[in-house]
Amino acid sequence: MESTNKYPSRSESATAGKPIRCKAAICRKAGEALVIEEIEVAPPRAWEVRIKILCTSLCHTDITFWKLDIGPASGFPKILGHEAVGVVESVGEYVEEVKEGDIVLPVFFANCEECRDCKSEKSNCCSKFKETKNYHGMPRDGTSRFKDLHGQTIKHFLAVSSFAQFTVVDIAHLVDIGSHIPIDKACLLGCGVSTEGARLRKASKVIGVDLNPNKFEIGKKFGVTHFINPTNCKDKSVTEVIKELTDGGADYCFECIGLASLVQDAFTSCREGWGRTIVLGVEMHGTPISLHSYEILRGKTVTGSLFGGIKPKSDIPLLAQKYIDKELNLDEFISHEVRFHEINEAFDLLLQGKSIRCIIWMD
Repeated sequence: MESTNKYPSRSESATAGKPIRCKAAICRKAGEALVIEEIEVAPPRAWEVRIKILCTSLCHTDITFWKLDIGPASGFPKILGHEAVGVVESVGEYVEEVKEGDIVLPVFFANCEECRDCKSEKSNCCSKFKETKNYHGMPRDGTSRFKDLHGQTIKHFLAVSSFAQFTVVDIAHLVDIGSHIPIDKACLLGCGVSTEGARLRKASKVIGVDLNPNKFEIGKKFGVTHFINPTNCKDKSVTEVIKELTDGGADYCFECIGLASLVQDAFTSCREGWGRTIVLGVEMHGTPISLHSYEILRGKTVTGSLFGGIKPKSDIPLLAQKYIDKELNLDEFISHEVRFHEINEAFDLLLQGKSIRCIIWMD
């Protein structure tokens, strides 16, 4: 599974403007194994790019939506996957940012570079293309570019759908990644790794809380200095242990799982006066968050963060450069690699807590 950024360049794609038949791993029912099927991928429309996926990886968010069978974000059949690297096969009208043969990174988080939010330093939440506006189709018109060989429409996922050999992505969701970083490492910049910042900011203590003891040794490689397993705290709560380690409470607490109870624990564990709780996980049960107003009055704050607060088109190339300069550790995130037809093994590894990131090679 050799990593390479080389791809044969062509002056004009023989498939441009035509439908492409390829393989995709389709999720037809919540929680069931993905099925490798042949599908038809339509050519890109205006502002869209069709790309050949070179490699993709499996994220916990994919698992969450794979299990989801109720609510507006559910719906089948669909093609999951949102961390990937691909090569441009063809472009639609008005696309000038990338061209055929470019190595690109599709991202679930839009960056139109034109709206008030994209132009502001205060936000990375594009107000022109909201990720919740359309869960199942292209960002501009809500329609799908996928159908199976029986003519059934297949739904998109987070504007990426990388569990297919070819996909169509809006230019607002695409970053020109260049050829300097290996594609399997670049793949990781499409989602979770963008939130790895505590070590880079030289935090004196980085405390990890997890029930899986195997995660502790792994965490050390990424800057975690102290570990807490809630089952080993004896007569103390996790909050009490954190306050002892930090002389009264952590400056920043990050909730990464998606449970209202853990947000409350994180909020309680941060320091009075300036402690800040950052919510990264999507509450998986829809439970409201309940916080004591007195603690807020004492100076604590709660905020959310999507995609690590970064703007994809300007910041992802900077993260790629940090990897090249050996400031960002991406190699250790890759714990497993499989072929496309083995994609369900990647799901099993993550569900069993054995995998950090599993790279799925398409060819």
